[in-house]
Amino acid sequence: MWDGMISGMLTGISTTMVPFNIALVLFGCFMGSLIGMLPGLGPITAVALMIPVTYGLDPASGMVLLAGVYYGAIFGGSTSSILINAPGEAATVATALDGYPLARQGYPGKALAIAAYSSFSGGTISVIFLMIFAPLLASVATSFQSADYFALMILGLTAVSAFAGRGGVLKALLMVVLGLMLATVGTDQTSGVQRFTFGSLELLDGIEFLLLAMATFALTEALSLVLTRDESSDSLDPKMIGFKSLKVSKKEFKLIAPTIARSSVLGFLIGVLPGAGATLGSFMSYGMERNLASPEERAKFGKGSLIGLAAPETGNNAASSGSFVPLLCLGIPGSGTTAVMLGALIAYGIEPGPRMFTESPEVFWGVIMSMYLGNVFLLVLNLPLIPYFARLLAIPKNFMVPMILFFSLMGVYLVTFNDFDIQMMVIFCIAAMALRLMNFPMAPLLLGFILGGLMEDNLRRSLLIYDESIAFMWERPLTLGINLTTLFILFFPMLRSLLASRKNGKGSQTETVDATS
Repeated sequence: MWDGMISGMLTGISTTMVPFNIALVLFGCFMGSLIGMLPGLGPITAVALMIPVTYGLDPASGMVLLAGVYYGAIFGGSTSSILINAPGEAATVATALDGYPLARQGYPGKALAIAAYSSFSGGTISVIFLMIFAPLLASVATSFQSADYFALMILGLTAVSAFAGRGGVLKALLMVVLGLMLATVGTDQTSGVQRFTFGSLELLDGIEFLLLAMATFALTEALSLVLTRDESSDSLDPKMIGFKSLKVSKKEFKLIAPTIARSSVLGFLIGVLPGAGATLGSFMSYGMERNLASPEERAKFGKGSLIGLAAPETGNNAASSGSFVPLLCLGIPGSGTTAVMLGALIAYGIEPGPRMFTESPEVFWGVIMSMYLGNVFLLVLNLPLIPYFARLLAIPKNFMVPMILFFSLMGVYLVTFNDFDIQMMVIFCIAAMALRLMNFPMAPLLLGFILGGLMEDNLRRSLLIYDESIAFMWERPLTLGINLTTLFILFFPMLRSLLASRKNGKGSQTETVDATS
């Protein structure tokens, strides 16, 4: 094992550390970061735009370029989420929950710096795991069946407790149900039956994620700035946004270091599973850290918590690297972006799978080793630019609100080229604003919408295999283990509150006895 890994590393180094390929990694990281920062243009768009550039390159160089664009877009996607609360990609929704409040508190540089450090750490740690455990994890991924994936989606939905304040779990669950309902709109891919389209041709393909994300986050934030008359953006001094604003103290590093370590492992393991991807990695990392946080730190979640920012950023970048395991080792795309990259591999005449280790080692190990280089390039490229990105928050509100509206509406229109989607976006924005005023969280809505299609497909397959019996939920040990974990996560907050109340009750009784004596 170790001999093969060392020889593979040497092959990857000899492939990557060529001036031309180094330049391709740098170019890919730069273009990916640039495209990822624009609301509405995510990793899929970035990789698809770069595929024509790879036609004249050899397979190793072409895949190194696409890999650089992929994790560059994931790395840069947090910028619009943090600065203007416009997550154009599902994997950065959780980043906006604490990144944007932290930026609005006058720390945009620190928020972007923590996101950069977390992304770098998560990407680097996961690449090490990818290099060492890729063949082993490929066999683990093949052991997952539809029932296991359905249980995993249920586990992901238990993260709603992370987005709910005290007493707001029911509201979060209701928003998840609403998200699942919206995911059913459109044409059923299996039977071809139209569902909840109301005779509208525009709804045949369902509702676009970007439309829903921009309506519930970016547009509602712009309206909220107008309604609340928040003058914080006008009072932010541009001179305060310099390189000193990037400083993260030793105490803050110590605070987020355990989070980065845990989220890297969790994100990578989720990324290894075909179909899970960076989105689930970011949400589950956020939920795990909120449940593990102390009561004082848990109260800061959703209000600018450093842990709440570091966890999803680490998780989504680690999952992005982990998604290369099913792609390279099994030929199974773990996400939409890796599906596009699978097409590029096939166009080169390379068949991803177990034999790729021996038939195309320069491509396999070249992609892995280029990730080390790419993570360093991304950190070096992004850190010096953070003060300039952060100056967006110094723009007066009367200019900022129209900018958010313009980027949100144009981002959706340039993806769909459909006037109907703009009208639907406005309707969703009004509904989301009303729900927001009633303190309903928006993140569970998007989580339910994202996982809805995957849950339905895996539930249908599981019921077919088990003759429409729900016994699939406990017959396989792996499925049972995931479901038991879900139950533990669901009841852990309740158990913790019960223990805390009993402890407080005993404390008050002791004080009463002392007072009477």
